[in-house]
Amino acid sequence: MATQGVTFNPTTDIPSLEGKVILITGANSGLGKQSALELAKHNPAQLWMAARSPEKGNEAVADVKRQVPGAAATFLELDLSSFASIKRAAKTVIAASPRLDILMLNAGLMGCPPRLTEDGYEIQMGTNHVGHALLLKLLTPLLQQTTTAAAAGGAARVVILSSSAWKYAGPEKIQFDTLKRLDAGVTPVNRYVQSKTANMLYAREFAARHNGGGGSGGGDNNSGSPGRLVVVSVDPGEVDTQLFRREPGDEQMAYLQREVAPKRVGPVEEGVKNQLWAATAPEGAVVSGEHYEPVGRRPEPTGLYLDHELARELWEWTAKELEGHEI
Repeated sequence: MATQGVTFNPTTDIPSLEGKVILITGANSGLGKQSALELAKHNPAQLWMAARSPEKGNEAVADVKRQVPGAAATFLELDLSSFASIKRAAKTVIAASPRLDILMLNAGLMGCPPRLTEDGYEIQMGTNHVGHALLLKLLTPLLQQTTTAAAAGGAARVVILSSSAWKYAGPEKIQFDTLKRLDAGVTPVNRYVQSKTANMLYAREFAARHNGGGGSGGGDNNSGSPGRLVVVSVDPGEVDTQLFRREPGDEQMAYLQREVAPKRVGPVEEGVKNQLWAATAPEGAVVSGEHYEPVGRRPEPTGLYLDHELARELWEWTAKELEGHEI
């Protein structure tokens, strides 16, 4: 069932985050950095700003601290295209933080030139979905520990950045046999669409399997209950970020950058609101397993949104790929 959106002002509507620990991926620029800046204003105990580049990541941390003096922001080196880097980052967080209240899986690539990750996955699916799925797997015990200890204080939340791109997936949906190949004839934009479809469906399936259900289409996904980890996906809308200024993977992506984006994208300050709302809205307002459009609006369930079989297939494929990867 669709729901109406909400009015959300980060300055006044984000509550005190005192005592909370937050981790944001892709926090060196765009929506990730803006999320860090807005959350830092509400006094979290620890704000991990994760990025691949130490130079850019530390610059972003310094900028947040300049704008929010005393902010407890720390750079975390994290390359989502490397399982080894993901494991090192997770170990660092677990060793330093007794809790994790908000995990914002924000980083992403869009329509970039084709290449494989260090572990052999097509770069967009490998970064946007597989890398984040491994990070979530490794940090789930800490998230669950935080949720159990929180009781009435609120469950931990995982916010996964998807986009409206999943609505444009073709009949091929997610082509699992192409996710570790570059010779499959899949365009860079379609690779992005498939990765964002994975982000949306994985949130639904994760929530179903971790909140007492047996998978997509089964179980109770309600949030707001003590002991229940809240996991959602969000669409930030069309936002003016670095994704539209990086090297395009082909002419289709170049056209989107050159002709479409300038007419449609909005400012980061607006685009960031949906993920901030999902991360900080009052207990019970955010339903685990759901997908939210800007701001706080659940769309009418249609198409891939209701494809429980694809969600299960994605879960099983991902679990197999991540098998044996522990810390």
